[in-house]
Amino acid sequence: MTAPVRLAQRVAGLFNLSRAEAEQFIRNGWVSVDGQVVEAPQHKVTVERVELDPGARLEAVEPATILLHKPPGFDAITGPRPASALVAPVSRWADDPSGVRLLRRHFHRLTPLVPLETEASGLMVLTQDGRVWRRLSEDADQIEHEYIVEIRGGIAPYGLHRLCHGLTYDGRVLAPCKVSWQNETRLRFAIKGVREGQLHGMCEQVGLEVVSIRRLRIGKVALGKGPDGAMPPGAWRYLPVGERF
Repeated sequence: MTAPVRLAQRVAGLFNLSRAEAEQFIRNGWVSVDGQVVEAPQHKVTVERVELDPGARLEAVEPATILLHKPPGFDAITGPRPASALVAPVSRWADDPSGVRLLRRHFHRLTPLVPLETEASGLMVLTQDGRVWRRLSEDADQIEHEYIVEIRGGIAPYGLHRLCHGLTYDGRVLAPCKVSWQNETRLRFAIKGVREGQLHGMCEQVGLEVVSIRRLRIGKVALGKGPDGAMPPGAWRYLPVGERF
């Protein structure tokens, strides 16, 4: 009877690789056992058929960052209805331009970042990458976000000017931001350091009621557009390697 061995050991022997190279190929999803991709180098094999994808490339094992279009009603960070539950292989955006190969390990230990109110929709970030976590946590107040806010009601005199500069919220003077009309019922905000409830509060101060909020962009990273339009609610895409917030 053949004694079980680690998959990495078998791959190294079959394809004349170092153990480290074998583990990299396995973690990046290039190795199959009896036709099924296995991403765990410690997986035990005996007489199974082990194959290395002919197109395999020896690449660094990169942590994943996922960009989700959160629908209204889901909790971004904490809550009983987590948006992270929407991130699954079947919900990947068909027009994802990242070129990143989907791997099972990409769905493990994803940390949701950058708060977004439960009833709001739009771009949210989930990551395995400590560099992304540091950027979006430590530099949060320096990163501009873009929102589309649907409103109703009549804006007060000089209301648009006041939205851009001159309001307070929750006891603090708000920094200048950029606000413009997208159409008769929608305002576009380009703003930094937004707190929960702030966009509602700002609009109320100039006579407007918020109907809905959608985040389009965080820093340099937007929801994304494809041949059939913007990434739809509930879908996600990868942050391409090298793209920064």
